[in-house]
Amino acid sequence: STTPDDETVCVYVVITLYFPAPAYHLILEGILILWIIRLLFSKTYKLHETYKLTEKEKEDLIEEWQPEPLVPLASKDCLSLNYDVVTGPPSHKIIINGKECINFASFNFLGLLDNERVKEKALASLKKYGVGTCGPRGFYGTFDVHLELESRLAKFMKTEEAIIYSYGFATIASAIPAYSKRGDIIFVDEAACFSIQKGLQASRSFIKYFKHNDMEDLERLLKEQELEDQKNPRKARVTRKFIVVEGLYMNTADICPLPELVKLKYKYKVRIFLEESLSFGVLGEYGRGVTEHFGVDIDDIDLISANMENAIASIGGFCCGRSFVIDHQRLSGQGYCFSASLPPMLAAAAIEALNIMEEDPDIFAILRKKSEHIHKALQGISGLKLVGEPFAPARHLQLERSTGSRESDMQLLRSIVDQCLEGHVALTLARYLDREERILPPPSEAIPAHTGRGRGTPWTGRPPIAVPTFQQTLTLQTI
Repeated sequence: STTPDDETVCVYVVITLYFPAPAYHLILEGILILWIIRLLFSKTYKLHETYKLTEKEKEDLIEEWQPEPLVPLASKDCLSLNYDVVTGPPSHKIIINGKECINFASFNFLGLLDNERVKEKALASLKKYGVGTCGPRGFYGTFDVHLELESRLAKFMKTEEAIIYSYGFATIASAIPAYSKRGDIIFVDEAACFSIQKGLQASRSFIKYFKHNDMEDLERLLKEQELEDQKNPRKARVTRKFIVVEGLYMNTADICPLPELVKLKYKYKVRIFLEESLSFGVLGEYGRGVTEHFGVDIDDIDLISANMENAIASIGGFCCGRSFVIDHQRLSGQGYCFSASLPPMLAAAAIEALNIMEEDPDIFAILRKKSEHIHKALQGISGLKLVGEPFAPARHLQLERSTGSRESDMQLLRSIVDQCLEGHVALTLARYLDREERILPPPSEAIPAHTGRGRGTPWTGRPPIAVPTFQQTLTLQTI
């Protein structure tokens, strides 16, 4: 406790401290103290009287108000506002806007989408399992048909193990960041498809693009990296390096030079990721893709991925390779860990599609013959350039000379599609996300080939009658 003498001393000390202070300093402190006291006892805000509008004034303001558009105004010719309605399954013939047309717009290469055996298996699975799994693979979303499909895919591709995803786009987009992390280096073809681009973005790795199918440019980049590694061997030992390519490129419809890539892999000690969404079930004697097409040992490829939405005519995608490579995705593949697993009926449909592919390997030779006939028939059309491999079922028709802008080029190609539709031939434009593609491909019409055997249509050895029909139409439209 303090004594009166102590209190007197404290007051004396305070007075002596303030006594020599300038007068303006004391005045300022006094004002601040009064301001603080006012703030403590005043209301947070003061209500002001508001003027109430009459009903007539409100109506006048509403009529005068002109809202700004939420999005830019689109023209009546905008492609997004003019679409065609499909009725029924997209088989080798398709009903569009009430017209039966020959289908040159679907990537149903083997005609399995309308195959009766596939549909029966899917229906039986639907009755047994229901529609969906309602959970990821690691959370009670793994059904016996998932395991069977993975086993069958691994056996078909002659690899140790396979893993399936519920969405084709997410397959390679999940596989790349599962292995390549920040600080790693990826050498990728500049024509890589959009799903690969998203996988590269998610990986946060250092990306080096080489010119499309230019092995000299790729080797130049590999040599430069080799010199960098020699400067810092310690960092090089922990930096992983990958080459990412497509077997059959979605944007250019040409095939990758896989034998040369394998040579560079062993020369510069890098890993190869091969995306085969367009080449799986298409290339090779038994449809095993670009490795079988070139006779390359599949063990030379570190990871193969493909979606099941083209040749197999189901949904989802898969990766295959060595067991220690595939198992890593079961805990690191985002699309595998965090997405609901593939609906069982789609897995059952994919299994039956594999059965048909194994039982009838002639289907791949038939597809190649039809592709070659269609490719030959489309060559030499005035004003158009054909892009793609003769033996592959995917190709692009591009304008030889631009009309001046991308929009006008698209309008011209769209008019060709509309004219062919009048002639009962279904074509489609290649669509891209213009603002997100790294290198936007030129406008084109994507023209796939298929066996046309979805309903048991026999192969006659001649190109479909629609080919000369829309060949004449294309010539007239581009003169």
